[in-house]
Amino acid sequence: MKNETPRNLTAADRLVINFDQALRTLFGRPLVTERSNPAEKCDHSELPEGQRDHVARLMRINHTGEVCAQALYQGQALTARKPEVRRSMERSAAEENDHLAWCEERVEELGGRLSLLNPFWYAGSFALGAAAGLAGDKWSLGFVAETEKQVEGHLDEHLAQVPESDCRTRAILEQMKEDEIRHGKKAKAHGGVELPGPVKLAMKLTSKLMTTSVYRL
Repeated sequence: MKNETPRNLTAADRLVINFDQALRTLFGRPLVTERSNPAEKCDHSELPEGQRDHVARLMRINHTGEVCAQALYQGQALTARKPEVRRSMERSAAEENDHLAWCEERVEELGGRLSLLNPFWYAGSFALGAAAGLAGDKWSLGFVAETEKQVEGHLDEHLAQVPESDCRTRAILEQMKEDEIRHGKKAKAHGGVELPGPVKLAMKLTSKLMTTSVYRL
């Protein structure tokens, strides 16, 4: 059988793919990689009702954070100029899909629900990602590196609030943190630059707005 040559995707193709990805992220099941859920290595343990509700809300925040990450990476991949940068973005997005699925599963296990604000945050994050990509690959990659750095701090805050007995939640958060650190390093290695202070501050304020609103809704 003759080998088929990989198809070169047009801008229209990529828009359709991104639309499909948005639907999967917001309303379906994300396409995950070969990795298994880290929580599978842990036994189920019951948490007191108050703790269970709080942890479910924290994992809802993390789920929405991964919705935003998907949108950012998809927007950046759409407007990336170098093929190797686009491929790097797409692989990172695939691994973030794992996080999305793991968080959703844990929210369901804890009896919680996903945020009603996910479509709003997806749209805003996709626009930011596309704008960063249009600014140039070095700025887009710098945006990724700074995002992952802030997410790492955010995960540390959540790990400090999750009981030691909740092995399933902690296993997910710890693997997510490891992945975020790797994604940030990869972005820098591909040429990401340090972002200006005002941009970093704006990102922190936006993140604070997201976490506060999603904890409630």
